[in-house]
Amino acid sequence: MARLNPGRFVTEMGEVIPTYDICTIKQDKFASDDLLVGRFSAYLKERTVLRKPHRHKFYHLVFFTQGGGNHLIDFVKFPVKPGEIYFMAPGQVHSWDFKGEPEGYIVNFSETFFRSFLLDHRFLQRFSFFSGIAEDGVVFLPKAQQQEMMELFERMLQVLQIKDELAEVSVKLLLLEVFILTVRGITGKQSDKPREGSNVVVRSFQNLVEERYLQLRMPKDYAALLFVTPNYLNNLCVKALGTPAGEIIRNRLLLEAKRLLVNGDTTISQIAYQLNFTDHSHFSKFFKKSTGLSPEEFRKKHLEII
Repeated sequence: MARLNPGRFVTEMGEVIPTYDICTIKQDKFASDDLLVGRFSAYLKERTVLRKPHRHKFYHLVFFTQGGGNHLIDFVKFPVKPGEIYFMAPGQVHSWDFKGEPEGYIVNFSETFFRSFLLDHRFLQRFSFFSGIAEDGVVFLPKAQQQEMMELFERMLQVLQIKDELAEVSVKLLLLEVFILTVRGITGKQSDKPREGSNVVVRSFQNLVEERYLQLRMPKDYAALLFVTPNYLNNLCVKALGTPAGEIIRNRLLLEAKRLLVNGDTTISQIAYQLNFTDHSHFSKFFKKSTGLSPEEFRKKHLEII
Protein backbone atom coordinates (compact mmCIF):
# COMPACT_ATOMS: atom_id res chain seq x y z
CA MET A 1 0.00 0.00 0.00
CA ALA A 2 1.25 3.48 -0.84
CA ARG A 3 2.29 5.56 2.14
CA LEU A 4 1.06 9.13 2.22
CA ASN A 5 2.68 12.07 3.96
CA PRO A 6 -0.14 14.35 5.07
CA GLY A 7 -0.08 17.84 6.46
CA ARG A 8 -0.32 17.98 10.25
CA PHE A 9 -3.82 18.46 11.68
CA VAL A 10 -3.98 16.43 14.93
CA THR A 11 -7.20 16.28 16.92
CA GLU A 12 -7.54 16.15 20.71
CA MET A 13 -8.43 12.48 20.29
CA GLY A 14 -5.11 11.78 18.59
CA GLU A 15 -6.65 11.47 15.13
CA VAL A 16 -5.37 13.23 12.04
CA ILE A 17 -7.33 15.16 9.43
CA PRO A 18 -4.65 15.43 6.75
CA THR A 19 -4.14 17.85 3.91
CA TYR A 20 -2.64 16.31 0.75
CA ASP A 21 -0.99 17.81 -2.29
CA ILE A 22 -0.52 15.95 -5.56
CA CYS A 23 3.11 15.20 -4.77
CA THR A 24 2.20 13.22 -1.63
CA ILE A 25 -0.48 11.07 -3.23
CA LYS A 26 0.83 10.47 -6.75
CA GLN A 27 1.63 6.82 -7.28
CA ASP A 28 0.21 6.52 -10.78
CA LYS A 29 2.34 6.38 -13.88
CA PHE A 30 0.14 9.14 -15.30
CA ALA A 31 0.97 11.72 -12.64
CA SER A 32 3.13 14.81 -12.27
CA ASP A 33 3.40 17.53 -9.62
CA ASP A 34 0.48 19.34 -11.29
CA LEU A 35 -1.66 16.51 -12.65
CA LEU A 36 -2.91 13.04 -11.76
CA VAL A 37 -5.31 11.07 -13.96
CA GLY A 38 -6.46 7.53 -13.24
CA ARG A 39 -9.19 4.95 -12.83
CA PHE A 40 -10.92 5.42 -9.52
CA SER A 41 -10.80 1.80 -8.32
CA ALA A 42 -7.02 1.63 -8.74
CA TYR A 43 -6.59 5.07 -7.17
CA LEU A 44 -8.60 4.13 -4.08
CA LYS A 45 -7.02 0.68 -3.72
CA GLU A 46 -3.59 2.27 -3.26
CA ARG A 47 -4.91 4.98 -0.96
CA THR A 48 -7.40 3.48 1.48
CA VAL A 49 -6.73 6.28 3.98
CA LEU A 50 -8.52 8.64 1.59
CA ARG A 51 -11.82 7.12 2.74
CA LYS A 52 -11.36 9.10 5.98
CA PRO A 53 -11.86 12.88 6.30
CA HIS A 54 -9.12 14.83 4.54
CA ARG A 55 -8.43 17.96 2.48
CA HIS A 56 -6.68 18.65 -0.81
CA LYS A 57 -4.44 21.51 -1.89
CA PHE A 58 -5.52 20.84 -5.49
CA TYR A 59 -8.67 20.69 -7.62
CA HIS A 60 -10.26 17.26 -7.64
CA LEU A 61 -12.96 15.60 -9.74
CA VAL A 62 -14.41 12.09 -9.84
CA PHE A 63 -16.84 10.64 -12.38
CA PHE A 64 -18.54 7.46 -11.16
CA THR A 65 -19.53 4.70 -13.57
CA GLN A 66 -20.51 2.19 -10.86
CA GLY A 67 -20.76 1.89 -7.10
CA GLY A 68 -22.85 3.20 -4.24
CA GLY A 69 -22.63 4.62 -0.75
CA ASN A 70 -22.12 8.17 0.44
CA HIS A 71 -19.72 11.04 -0.05
CA LEU A 72 -19.43 13.65 2.73
CA ILE A 73 -18.27 17.06 1.47
CA ASP A 74 -17.91 19.91 3.95
CA PHE A 75 -20.38 18.20 6.31
CA VAL A 76 -23.03 17.65 3.59
CA LYS A 77 -23.83 14.04 2.62
CA PHE A 78 -24.36 13.02 -1.01
CA PRO A 79 -25.21 9.58 -2.41
CA VAL A 80 -22.63 7.95 -4.69
CA LYS A 81 -24.21 6.70 -7.91
CA PRO A 82 -23.23 6.01 -11.54
CA GLY A 83 -23.49 9.04 -13.79
CA GLU A 84 -22.57 11.48 -11.02
CA ILE A 85 -19.54 13.74 -11.26
CA TYR A 86 -18.03 15.44 -8.19
CA PHE A 87 -15.94 18.61 -8.33
CA MET A 88 -13.96 19.89 -5.36
CA ALA A 89 -11.91 23.03 -4.82
CA PRO A 90 -8.79 23.22 -2.61
CA GLY A 91 -9.48 23.25 1.13
CA GLN A 92 -12.77 21.37 1.18
CA VAL A 93 -13.04 18.52 3.70
CA HIS A 94 -14.45 15.23 2.45
CA SER A 95 -14.64 11.48 3.08
CA TRP A 96 -16.07 8.37 1.41
CA ASP A 97 -18.31 5.55 2.65
CA PHE A 98 -18.71 3.14 -0.27
CA LYS A 99 -21.05 0.22 -0.81
CA GLY A 100 -19.91 -2.26 -3.40
CA GLU A 101 -16.91 -1.69 -5.65
CA PRO A 102 -16.78 1.90 -6.93
CA GLU A 103 -15.43 2.55 -10.41
CA GLY A 104 -14.95 5.59 -12.57
CA TYR A 105 -12.27 8.17 -13.30
CA ILE A 106 -10.37 10.66 -11.18
CA VAL A 107 -8.44 13.80 -12.09
CA ASN A 108 -6.40 15.91 -9.67
CA PHE A 109 -4.79 19.09 -10.91
CA SER A 110 -3.02 22.00 -9.26
CA GLU A 111 -4.21 25.59 -9.10
CA THR A 112 -1.50 26.57 -11.59
CA PHE A 113 -2.27 23.81 -14.10
CA PHE A 114 -4.32 26.05 -16.42
CA ARG A 115 -2.68 29.37 -15.60
CA SER A 116 -0.04 29.59 -18.32
CA PHE A 117 -2.37 27.88 -20.76
CA LEU A 118 -5.27 30.34 -20.46
CA LEU A 119 -3.67 33.43 -18.88
CA ASP A 120 -6.76 33.80 -16.68
CA HIS A 121 -6.17 33.15 -12.98
CA ARG A 122 -9.92 33.22 -12.30
CA PHE A 123 -10.79 30.81 -15.08
CA LEU A 124 -12.00 27.95 -12.86
CA GLN A 125 -14.15 30.28 -10.79
CA ARG A 126 -16.29 30.84 -13.88
CA PHE A 127 -17.69 27.36 -13.36
CA SER A 128 -20.26 27.08 -10.56
CA PHE A 129 -19.17 23.51 -9.76
CA PHE A 130 -15.75 24.77 -8.64
CA SER A 131 -17.25 27.39 -6.32
CA GLY A 132 -16.22 25.50 -3.18
CA ILE A 133 -19.90 25.14 -2.23
CA ALA A 134 -20.61 21.45 -1.68
CA GLU A 135 -24.05 21.41 -3.33
CA ASP A 136 -22.74 23.10 -6.49
CA GLY A 137 -19.97 20.55 -6.92
CA VAL A 138 -22.20 17.50 -7.40
CA VAL A 139 -23.73 17.07 -10.85
CA PHE A 140 -25.74 14.15 -12.22
CA LEU A 141 -25.30 13.88 -15.97
CA PRO A 142 -28.14 12.90 -18.31
CA LYS A 143 -27.79 9.41 -19.81
CA ALA A 144 -26.97 10.82 -23.23
CA GLN A 145 -23.92 12.61 -21.83
CA GLN A 146 -22.55 9.86 -19.59
CA GLN A 147 -21.07 7.88 -22.50
CA GLU A 148 -19.53 11.03 -23.93
CA MET A 149 -17.97 11.80 -20.56
CA MET A 150 -16.49 8.29 -20.32
CA GLU A 151 -14.94 8.72 -23.75
CA LEU A 152 -13.27 11.98 -22.70
CA PHE A 153 -11.64 10.34 -19.68
CA GLU A 154 -10.53 7.35 -21.74
CA ARG A 155 -8.89 9.71 -24.23
CA MET A 156 -7.03 11.40 -21.37
CA LEU A 157 -5.61 8.07 -20.26
CA GLN A 158 -4.62 7.20 -23.83
CA VAL A 159 -2.97 10.59 -24.43
CA LEU A 160 -0.89 10.34 -21.26
CA GLN A 161 0.57 7.02 -22.37
CA ILE A 162 2.36 8.84 -25.19
CA LYS A 163 4.44 10.89 -22.72
CA ASP A 164 5.54 13.66 -25.06
CA GLU A 165 5.58 17.44 -24.58
CA LEU A 166 2.08 17.77 -26.07
CA ALA A 167 0.39 15.23 -23.81
CA GLU A 168 -0.31 17.73 -21.03
CA VAL A 169 -1.69 20.26 -23.52
CA SER A 170 -4.03 17.58 -24.86
CA VAL A 171 -5.23 16.79 -21.33
CA LYS A 172 -5.97 20.46 -20.71
CA LEU A 173 -8.10 20.57 -23.86
CA LEU A 174 -9.92 17.38 -22.85
CA LEU A 175 -10.54 18.74 -19.34
CA LEU A 176 -12.06 21.85 -20.87
CA GLU A 177 -14.39 19.55 -22.79
CA VAL A 178 -15.29 17.84 -19.49
CA PHE A 179 -16.16 21.22 -17.96
CA ILE A 180 -18.24 22.26 -20.97
CA LEU A 181 -20.08 18.93 -21.06
CA THR A 182 -20.86 19.33 -17.35
CA VAL A 183 -22.22 22.83 -17.91
CA ARG A 184 -24.48 21.44 -20.62
CA GLY A 185 -25.64 18.76 -18.19
CA ILE A 186 -26.46 21.43 -15.61
CA THR A 187 -28.36 23.66 -18.03
CA GLY A 188 -30.12 20.69 -19.58
CA LYS A 189 -31.26 18.93 -16.39
CA GLN A 190 -31.00 21.46 -13.58
CA SER A 191 -32.06 24.72 -15.19
CA ASP A 192 -34.64 25.20 -12.44
CA LYS A 193 -31.86 25.65 -9.87
CA PRO A 194 -30.63 29.24 -9.48
CA ARG A 195 -27.06 29.60 -10.74
CA GLU A 196 -24.59 32.47 -10.49
CA GLY A 197 -22.71 31.82 -13.71
CA SER A 198 -24.71 34.24 -15.89
CA ASN A 199 -24.30 37.22 -13.56
CA VAL A 200 -20.93 38.94 -13.49
CA VAL A 201 -21.71 41.01 -10.37
CA VAL A 202 -22.79 37.99 -8.34
CA ARG A 203 -19.75 36.01 -9.45
CA SER A 204 -17.49 38.91 -8.51
CA PHE A 205 -19.24 39.16 -5.15
CA GLN A 206 -18.63 35.46 -4.46
CA ASN A 207 -14.97 35.84 -5.39
CA LEU A 208 -14.63 38.80 -3.04
CA VAL A 209 -16.35 36.91 -0.22
CA GLU A 210 -13.88 34.07 -0.66
CA GLU A 211 -10.98 36.52 -0.44
CA ARG A 212 -12.24 38.84 2.33
CA TYR A 213 -14.85 37.10 4.48
CA LEU A 214 -12.52 37.32 7.50
CA GLN A 215 -12.33 41.11 7.26
CA LEU A 216 -15.64 42.17 5.68
CA ARG A 217 -18.91 40.93 7.21
CA MET A 218 -21.51 43.33 5.81
CA PRO A 219 -23.09 43.35 2.32
CA LYS A 220 -22.60 47.13 2.14
CA ASP A 221 -18.82 46.63 2.29
CA TYR A 222 -18.89 44.37 -0.77
CA ALA A 223 -21.43 46.56 -2.56
CA ALA A 224 -19.02 49.49 -2.23
CA LEU A 225 -16.20 47.45 -3.77
CA LEU A 226 -18.50 46.43 -6.65
CA PHE A 227 -19.84 49.99 -7.17
CA VAL A 228 -23.46 48.96 -6.62
CA THR A 229 -25.96 49.63 -3.85
CA PRO A 230 -26.48 47.05 -1.07
CA ASN A 231 -30.11 46.56 -2.11
CA TYR A 232 -29.12 45.94 -5.73
CA LEU A 233 -26.48 43.41 -4.69
CA ASN A 234 -28.92 41.65 -2.39
CA ASN A 235 -31.60 41.45 -5.09
CA LEU A 236 -29.10 40.01 -7.57
CA CYS A 237 -28.02 37.34 -5.07
CA VAL A 238 -31.59 36.34 -4.28
CA LYS A 239 -32.46 36.17 -7.98
CA ALA A 240 -29.34 34.25 -9.06
CA LEU A 241 -28.70 32.07 -5.99
CA GLY A 242 -31.90 32.14 -3.97
CA THR A 243 -29.87 33.43 -1.01
CA PRO A 244 -29.47 36.99 0.39
CA ALA A 245 -26.01 38.55 0.25
CA GLY A 246 -25.64 38.64 4.04
CA GLU A 247 -26.38 34.93 4.31
CA ILE A 248 -23.75 34.13 1.68
CA ILE A 249 -21.14 35.93 3.80
CA ARG A 250 -22.28 34.21 7.01
CA ASN A 251 -22.34 30.79 5.33
CA ARG A 252 -18.74 31.17 4.19
CA LEU A 253 -17.65 32.19 7.69
CA LEU A 254 -19.60 29.29 9.18
CA LEU A 255 -18.02 26.80 6.79
CA GLU A 256 -14.54 27.92 7.78
CA ALA A 257 -15.49 27.62 11.44
CA LYS A 258 -16.61 24.01 10.88
CA ARG A 259 -13.40 23.18 9.03
CA LEU A 260 -11.32 24.57 11.88
CA LEU A 261 -13.39 22.82 14.53
CA VAL A 262 -12.70 19.35 13.11
CA ASN A 263 -9.01 20.02 13.78
CA GLY A 264 -8.90 19.53 17.54
CA ASP A 265 -5.41 20.91 18.08
CA THR A 266 -6.90 24.42 17.90
CA THR A 267 -8.86 25.73 20.89
CA ILE A 268 -12.25 27.41 20.51
CA SER A 269 -10.71 30.71 21.61
CA GLN A 270 -7.98 30.38 18.97
CA ILE A 271 -10.60 29.68 16.29
CA ALA A 272 -12.58 32.75 17.37
CA TYR A 273 -9.39 34.80 17.05
CA GLN A 274 -8.54 33.36 13.62
CA LEU A 275 -12.04 34.20 12.39
CA ASN A 276 -11.80 37.76 13.71
CA PHE A 277 -14.47 37.50 16.39
CA THR A 278 -14.02 39.77 19.38
CA ASP A 279 -14.03 36.86 21.83
CA HIS A 280 -14.95 33.22 22.48
CA SER A 281 -18.48 34.14 23.59
CA HIS A 282 -19.30 36.14 20.46
CA PHE A 283 -18.10 33.28 18.23
CA SER A 284 -20.06 30.67 20.22
CA LYS A 285 -23.28 32.69 19.95
CA PHE A 286 -22.82 33.08 16.18
CA PHE A 287 -22.11 29.37 15.72
CA LYS A 288 -25.00 28.11 17.87
CA LYS A 289 -27.47 30.48 16.23
CA SER A 290 -26.42 29.17 12.82
CA THR A 291 -26.22 25.44 13.59
CA GLY A 292 -28.16 24.78 16.77
CA LEU A 293 -24.99 23.37 18.35
CA SER A 294 -22.25 24.99 20.38
CA PRO A 295 -18.75 24.80 18.86
CA GLU A 296 -17.82 22.21 21.50
CA GLU A 297 -20.88 20.06 20.68
CA PHE A 298 -20.18 20.25 16.95
CA ARG A 299 -16.54 19.26 17.47
CA LYS A 300 -17.42 16.29 19.67
CA LYS A 301 -20.10 15.07 17.24
CA HIS A 302 -17.80 15.12 14.22
CA LEU A 303 -14.69 13.77 15.93
CA GLU A 304 -16.72 10.72 16.94
CA ILE A 305 -17.21 9.74 13.27
CA ILE A 306 -13.54 10.10 12.29
